[in-house]
Amino acid sequence: MKPQSIAKSFLTGICLSFSLMLMAQGNINYDESKVPAYVLPDVLTLENGTKVSSSADWSQKRRPEIFWLYETQVFGKSPEHFKASRFRVLSEDKRALGGIATRREIAMYFSDDESHYTTILIYLPNKRNAPVPLFFGLNFDGNHTINADQGITISKFCLSQGDKMAQRGSASSRWPVEMLMEKGYGLATIHNSDIEPDEDNGFQKGLHPLFYKEGQTKPEADEWGTIAAWSFGMSRAMDYFETDKDIDSKKVIVLGHSRNGKAALWAGAVDKRFAMVVSNDSGHGGAALFRRKIGETVQVLNTAFPYWFCGNFKQYSDKEYLLPVDQHELIALIAPRPVYIASAQEDLWADPKGEFLSGVHASPVYELFGLKGLPSDVMPDINTPLLDGYIGYHIRPGEHDIKLYDWEQFVKFADKFLF
Repeated sequence: MKPQSIAKSFLTGICLSFSLMLMAQGNINYDESKVPAYVLPDVLTLENGTKVSSSADWSQKRRPEIFWLYETQVFGKSPEHFKASRFRVLSEDKRALGGIATRREIAMYFSDDESHYTTILIYLPNKRNAPVPLFFGLNFDGNHTINADQGITISKFCLSQGDKMAQRGSASSRWPVEMLMEKGYGLATIHNSDIEPDEDNGFQKGLHPLFYKEGQTKPEADEWGTIAAWSFGMSRAMDYFETDKDIDSKKVIVLGHSRNGKAALWAGAVDKRFAMVVSNDSGHGGAALFRRKIGETVQVLNTAFPYWFCGNFKQYSDKEYLLPVDQHELIALIAPRPVYIASAQEDLWADPKGEFLSGVHASPVYELFGLKGLPSDVMPDINTPLLDGYIGYHIRPGEHDIKLYDWEQFVKFADKFLF
């Protein structure tokens, strides 16, 4: 397949999004000298002004405060105490990828009448003597894009796209399935739009209508947007992983790139069953500090993607200083579990420095647990990963993407904690 064909779907979406963003905010700032002066919310100070000095106080007092603010002001509240109606094995091939893996497809139903379901694609290494740890993340264009494997089912949503449907294996550079099998990890993925379409449809498709109260037609101002819906779907997949005897459900790593990285971070904050969280180029709304106002600002997010976050988030457009939280606190919500943040040098839109600083400012929470957070407060050189703490970080050369180098660092980091 020609490189231009592989990139066509991705670039089309990026160009459209970028045009909307430019309309949302005439001049995007990439100049470090123009970052406004800002004061971050103190991650270790309670709303009443009391300082947090123990892991118990963090867990019982400060963490609930921060979590509530994210629920009501940023991502929105998701439904509680729900599990997918049931799961069903759609297909299984124990000799996939030339015999090195077992490929399994699982239907995950969200409604009793089976009108809404999504497919979890799973690869497991055949060289295993026990349940395996698992990397799990959402994909952008369909499960069939992550590998050229002809056995991967194309979803109804993707088929409905007609000529716009991405080609089989077109995103394989982002999903090194064979490498993960060799390293002893499983891999699972779901197409994000199979959970909730990545479009502004007034919340009339996907999961939202399944949870409306009588007479309700859209989420309340403090209820879930699309990113929270994706995160909710990821937790429901975790419900399945707990039932699969070939997966070590205590060692599931939730991972995401770009907007899917925002969803992965929120999923890791909401659902403590995820053993580790990986953010790749997740930018604002993900790992990057909002108050730096570089690249993807709150105003841009709310204009170009008004459905991603909850309604209350819109009041902070161009008023980041009023936000009661910032993204170092999202990283802190994952403590004491390990979290890895990855950036790309040319991806100024996602603000690499802001992503790094979130790790720096989340580290005091890890220290309450007697753990090293980010091992340095000085941003590392290119291709010099920081792997010695419970918060890991690297910045690599290149653009907004997820590459083999990124995955290699994720695996090294996971090896420390999961093997």
